[in-house]
Amino acid sequence: MYAKKGIQAYKKDSIKSDLASADPHRVIQLLMHGAIERLALGKGCIERADWGGKGEAFTRAIEIINALRDALDRDVNPELVDNLDGLYDYMIVRINEASVSKDCAVIDQVIGLLLQIKGAWDQISEASKQEAYNSESQERAGAINA
Repeated sequence: MYAKKGIQAYKKDSIKSDLASADPHRVIQLLMHGAIERLALGKGCIERADWGGKGEAFTRAIEIINALRDALDRDVNPELVDNLDGLYDYMIVRINEASVSKDCAVIDQVIGLLLQIKGAWDQISEASKQEAYNSESQERAGAINA
């Protein structure tokens, strides 16, 4: 029991450390991973009839998805951002429905959607990330000098 708590504490500290030093791209990856992890945890809670755990896991997953929505940069590609925002909203609705109906298949669907988005996000090359960061830095510098 103590070993399990120790491992959980280590993982929590490790994630906090990773977030503190992560670039924006990595933060999004970690958020997506966290949402998927919470959804899987909530699904397990449904299977074990742990209703309190289910509620906590799904609430946290929704909070993470809302953080992903908040991170969307509406100036970069408005059409893509609108599509992602709508998809994130859909996920939240489906999580709430699954929580009430205790339907694991719905959670699997949401996990599948997040995995597709995460897979695309993971394919972004280092060169593309660097180009985006440089462009963003130049825009900020221009705004400061204006």
